[in-house]
Amino acid sequence: MAFSAGVDSTLVLKVAIDTLGAGNVVAVTGRSDSLARGEFEQARELAARIGAEHVVLDTDEFENPSYLSNPTNRCYFCKTTLYQHLRRFIAERGLCAIVNGINVDDLSDYRPGIQAADEHGVRRPAAEAGLTKDDIRQLSKRLGLPTFDKPASPCLSSRVQYGEAITPEKLRRIEAGEAFLRELGIRECRVRHHDNVARIEVPPECIRVVAEGDMAARIDAHFRTLGYAYVTLDLRGFRSGSMNEVITLNTVPRIM
Repeated sequence: MAFSAGVDSTLVLKVAIDTLGAGNVVAVTGRSDSLARGEFEQARELAARIGAEHVVLDTDEFENPSYLSNPTNRCYFCKTTLYQHLRRFIAERGLCAIVNGINVDDLSDYRPGIQAADEHGVRRPAAEAGLTKDDIRQLSKRLGLPTFDKPASPCLSSRVQYGEAITPEKLRRIEAGEAFLRELGIRECRVRHHDNVARIEVPPECIRVVAEGDMAARIDAHFRTLGYAYVTLDLRGFRSGSMNEVITLNTVPRIM
């Protein structure tokens, strides 16, 4: 199981353990600079709670110039690296398949990583069963999984504007900024990195709270300590995948 500790992969892992038995399932988390440290710790804790063996593989996408240059299909190169490592792992362990947490909703979004999964024969049980994100949340709640209402948390590199190089230093700034916002009580948020500009996304109902008075001043001051020259608030509010709004069909690279 390609295990990220997100709502999707946690449900698939739980069902795999319940169906196949703990001895036939391994939860594998790819570790790199693009994974927030909090997410890594959650992966360890959740795997233990579910009763799954948890293995950590250090991936090497940061050695790939195609990934670091941050094209619109960056995720393809990241997932290709992950699945290459997983292919070697299952061969060594005598396992028969790699599975991920992709759901039906993901198939209608721009997800270059899905192509990488298809190229490596990765199965997607949730999507194959016709489960949507909402279905997965409801089933997770029924099974008592703590992730049933967990906000989505894609990799930190997804916060950097396309075309701007990915670096560990930028990702640490993003991670620190989002951690600060959560400490202020903003559970769902994104820090979008645009060179020296931090574009903050929060749910629409939180915009007024964040934009006014002492809260705005505290956020501005903290983000400046992180190295941002300008701190902005996106008036359209939080929306998953907003970096993809700049993509048109004519600019999406095709992998041959």
